[in-house]
Amino acid sequence: MTARPLTDAEYDRMSSVLDRFRNEQAMNLEELDGFFAALICGPAHVHPSEHLPEIWGGEMADEEAFSSQQELKDFLDLLMRHWTLVAETLQSGDVFLPLLLEDDHGVAHANDWARGFMCGMDLRREDWADLLDDEDHGGWLIPILALAYEHDPDPTMRPCQEPVDADRREQLIAGAAAGVTGIYHYFAPLRRMFSELRGGQSTYRRTVPKIGRNDPCPCGSGKKYKRCCGKPTLH
Repeated sequence: MTARPLTDAEYDRMSSVLDRFRNEQAMNLEELDGFFAALICGPAHVHPSEHLPEIWGGEMADEEAFSSQQELKDFLDLLMRHWTLVAETLQSGDVFLPLLLEDDHGVAHANDWARGFMCGMDLRREDWADLLDDEDHGGWLIPILALAYEHDPDPTMRPCQEPVDADRREQLIAGAAAGVTGIYHYFAPLRRMFSELRGGQSTYRRTVPKIGRNDPCPCGSGKKYKRCCGKPTLH
């Protein structure tokens, strides 16, 4: 499936919806991009019933929170298209450019992007262990870690002990972008193996509900079907 690139107006619409849920610790657009990048380049498939709630801060946004069914559908369609764009960029070997937000002075810091990436890693931290311990390739994660923990409340957790100036930040962002491409290729054999085992592909598709929207989800999560596997899913 080839995704149609999102326009600036469509990204603004996505950002506006996410901003409405910031009090619930929802991701912003930059965090979302880093989150998707980690899930796509990582070693293992993460089911949408597990990763989609992370976008909203731990709980799936209820459809009643949207002004209409059409608004919900439009937002999910944009979400799917952005996922596909990230996946196609990495699959094609094109240069990966993280989607970064600028502050009031026009400066992109990339901290939220890196934190989103770490959130994606944390969903399957054990599957990333080989890369974390790999002396030859683990360095791909260093710029991402440096940006993610730059302002950590615990100073001992900050990889950069000195303030990051503009030149150093530019280097870290470039290193993080290159690291995503390297990580994608590093885990390619594992992704192929997992894909063959599940007999599916990691692309968005919609599932057709076979049960009532308010019935318990058959996956055993304990949630209503409409708030779990009844949502558009990644397979």
